[in-house]
Amino acid sequence: MAAPFSGVLRLTDLDDFIGPAQECVKPVRVEKQAGTAAAKIRIEADGSYFQIHQDGAAQRLEKAKITLNDCLACSGCITSAESVLITQQSHEELCRVLAANQAAAPNEQKVVVVSVSPQSRASLAASCHLGVVDTAKKLTAFLKSLGVHYVFDTTFSRNFSLLESQREFVRRFRGRGALPMLASACPGWICYAEKTHGSFIIPHISTTKSPQQVMGSLVKGYFAEQQHLSPAQIYHVTVMPCYDKKLEASRPDFFNQQYQTRDVDCVITTGEVLKLLEQEGVSLSDVDPAPLDAMPSSATAEQLSTHSGGGSGGYLEHIFRHAAKELFGIQVDTIEYKPLKNKDFQEVTLQRDGEVLLHFALAYGFRNIQNVVQKLKRGKSPYHYVEVMACPSGCLNGGGQIRQAGEPREELQRLERLYRSPRAELPEQKAEVAELYERWLGGSGSDRAAAALHTQYHPVEKANTGLSIKW
Repeated sequence: MAAPFSGVLRLTDLDDFIGPAQECVKPVRVEKQAGTAAAKIRIEADGSYFQIHQDGAAQRLEKAKITLNDCLACSGCITSAESVLITQQSHEELCRVLAANQAAAPNEQKVVVVSVSPQSRASLAASCHLGVVDTAKKLTAFLKSLGVHYVFDTTFSRNFSLLESQREFVRRFRGRGALPMLASACPGWICYAEKTHGSFIIPHISTTKSPQQVMGSLVKGYFAEQQHLSPAQIYHVTVMPCYDKKLEASRPDFFNQQYQTRDVDCVITTGEVLKLLEQEGVSLSDVDPAPLDAMPSSATAEQLSTHSGGGSGGYLEHIFRHAAKELFGIQVDTIEYKPLKNKDFQEVTLQRDGEVLLHFALAYGFRNIQNVVQKLKRGKSPYHYVEVMACPSGCLNGGGQIRQAGEPREELQRLERLYRSPRAELPEQKAEVAELYERWLGGSGSDRAAAALHTQYHPVEKANTGLSIKW
């Protein structure tokens, strides 16, 4: 499914394919002590290290560990999360938490919530030869058999992300922010932007949280309130098509200092769900379906919906239609894409009497992302908004999706058909989200809405170490 990036990129300084063995290092502070003798180190059979002091005493040395926070803070690579052993973000960790939860006393147990992305649902449906609704119901039953309490669909949280992105773009277009506005839902792109272009590009990136992180705010905010729980009493897992979503969930910005908990505690990929099924000896097609869950006060429990637009969430189309109506009073029914150098770089324009009112683009894959960034740096970017995604063909083709045996292009087309098979979002569902927005967050522009739906980005300074030298 997911094709490797081009050979051209491997020759640049993007570092996307630099493995941890080459540049993934964590500085360790060594406490210097007075003494003339050189330290002696003994290595045990189990791989542990002991420092032998002059008096013969042995001191066990602590091992340095690489965490996702170290990956985010290090400028050595961009999206090599696939090759990093991530112990705190895996299906093994989920199994460990579920087992510990079942063994704990009732008053110490956590409520386990799993939020599934529609891209992952479509990939599982394709792999198991099921419809997306059957897949959702069977996956719900399987996860609950393991000890999960609720299984939600992140299409619900994407409504908030789309709504807030629309409002943010209109504010920027009216002079309250930098243009073009660049989408922020892709963590691979965000890591690249922070580490490679830093303070130059960050003002252009949308501050609206991704659907995953909005779901984190919903689950540990609104849902926790409705269940009369503390955020720390909920263990929130997401199923995503992308390994870099693990990095996104680990960002310090998404950690609640008051309750010492993350908005998303664990991220597993679609492929890891398949591993979990295999580990349990279960075929998803043989599982009896269970009713779908929905947020409290939501009427969409037995329905699945999708958004118009591409497989990455339809940001361009939703913002384009809203901006056309809000800014120029034009109702857009059909959006016509103009392909440029390739199918992953396309433009959309809104014109009136020959004048271009809105100029949008989608740029998928780092070749096209570099093109957009270089135009911006030269002051020649014609765009007002760009839907940016790191993976060629977008989120449906994410690195965490299940690889199919057929021809990649045909398999991707089948995946797109499955992804679009639920009916488009209904007006009453949009009204429900707008109502919850007002009731839970107090309306657009409130401090609570800003905290729940927006975030910030940080430039990462390039480290000058001997290991970063390119020979």
